[in-house]
Amino acid sequence: MRSVEAPVIPVLGEIVGWELLLVLAIVALLFGSSKLPGLARSMGQAAREFRKGVEEGVSDDDDKQPDDPK
Repeated sequence: MRSVEAPVIPVLGEIVGWELLLVLAIVALLFGSSKLPGLARSMGQAAREFRKGVEEGVSDDDDKQPDDPK
């Protein structure tokens, strides 16, 4: 019997330079050049908050050691 593997679908691994430029051009057309700095700023803030939350979650997990290990 042969095993059947699921096909691998690359998401961002296959995007090359010209494709990235095309995506950026479409984003610029959709949002307009005046809104792009605000969009980038809000994405940066969201990434910082996410990293901060992950770091706090890891430190909270480290602090919660069981009192009575079995």
